Amino acid sequence: MEEQEYPKHYCGVFGIYGHPNAAELTYYGLYALQHRGQESAGIVVSDGNQFRTHRGMGLVSQVFNGSVLHDLVGSMAVGHTRYSTTGSSHIRNAQPLTVDCARGQIAIAHNGNLTNANQLREELEANGSIFQTSVDSEIILHLMAQPTAGGSRNNLLRTVQQIEGAYSLVIMTDHELIGVRDPHGFRPLSIGKVGDSWVLASETCAFDLINAKLVRDVEPGEIVIINKDGLTSIQAFPLQERRAFCIFEYVYFARPDSTIANRNVYKVRVDMGRQLAREYPIKADIVVPVPDSGNCAGLGYSMESGIPYEMAFVRNHYIGRSFLQPSQLIRDFNVRVKLNLIPQLVKGKRVIIVDDSIVRGTTCKARVNNLKEAGATEVHVLVSCPAHMNPCVYGIDFPDRSKLMAANHSHDEIRKYLNADSLGYLSQEGMVAATGLPKENFCMACYDGNYPVAYDPLVDKHIMERRRSRSESFSEVIALEAAQGKLL
Repeated sequence: MEEQEYPKHYCGVFGIYGHPNAAELTYYGLYALQHRGQESAGIVVSDGNQFRTHRGMGLVSQVFNGSVLHDLVGSMAVGHTRYSTTGSSHIRNAQPLTVDCARGQIAIAHNGNLTNANQLREELEANGSIFQTSVDSEIILHLMAQPTAGGSRNNLLRTVQQIEGAYSLVIMTDHELIGVRDPHGFRPLSIGKVGDSWVLASETCAFDLINAKLVRDVEPGEIVIINKDGLTSIQAFPLQERRAFCIFEYVYFARPDSTIANRNVYKVRVDMGRQLAREYPIKADIVVPVPDSGNCAGLGYSMESGIPYEMAFVRNHYIGRSFLQPSQLIRDFNVRVKLNLIPQLVKGKRVIIVDDSIVRGTTCKARVNNLKEAGATEVHVLVSCPAHMNPCVYGIDFPDRSKLMAANHSHDEIRKYLNADSLGYLSQEGMVAATGLPKENFCMACYDGNYPVAYDPLVDKHIMERRRSRSESFSEVIALEAAQGKLL
């Protein structure tokens, strides 16, 4: 996966009910989910009477320490790691978000993206709601806080039936922990147990770190409510809704030690590499993965083809989120600082380089040039997923079509740009076959443009223009009244 320029993930969510060290276990759960978001992290803990919150910008280990966790007292907690997709990277947008309303205290952690967010926000603002952030999660809070007949569970049902798009939610009230998954199941959410305590998490790797056992996945369209009486399941949507799990979880985003839909992610990625070898039987001397995103697929290609596997690129695991920008004297510093090539392994050899995706292509080009400068006689680029042709509107930060290389250039134009001797993308059929699941289970809109939930960017554009117009009009009124001496 291309460093710096490739799409970032949405978020990671975690929740635990009924454990005396809820904050500490949530910290470890978020640590395991760090790959899903590195911009901010937060934990909200409840002792049954009071919510205690700590949020901050940066990595989990930077936001929390022993002193902070010691003060987060309670047996129920919700945690979140975030990368900004909707909403800017700012502390006010860090989650979990909390509210204290007529229904009591509510905390929410959200993974995904609402496709009707702007429309709902317009309607809520028209009815007097005041927003403090620019994230979708606050819309859900406002909807939940509205007074309706029938009790809090009925209100939650009404809320999830109003929102559209991709969402896996972990919600905490004064006495309950709630997990919600959208009717198409875009985003993962799993249920686990550690002792007698219930756990919810975006990925099962978070269970492993706290020695929790996987119970099952939350089903698409399901609401699970956990309280002193145990776990209750509510199906909020018709079961015939189309499933549309984001297949890019298997390709890249999920950790290889996670299990999704009873499929180990590591094994799926190895099988994607095997499929690549069947589709592109290239004569070469070594297979070189791009660490860490290409490791599994590269291994699969090597196993299927019999071509030796070499870790010719060495990754520096101690690069922080930011560092001094290099001078022009150090060419390709941003590329070289993270991966360093061992020239002796590639000199005089025909090399197959395997990665999981190419988005804009600039980093892949630098890798190919590194190999050829080190003496590789041939460099063949193989990608363990199809070419990205469309933006994602469900929570992955894929750029718009104008910045997607495959959407604007022919296959041979891309190969020439990369300076590669050949270029191959895994077919959609091969990618799906590697998962062992039916094609109908997946969202692959970024590859084929088939968006499972309708999304009209023109509507959002119209709403945003109206909002800016209102803001400008308000500023003009203030300026006019100030000029007329009506404001003190």
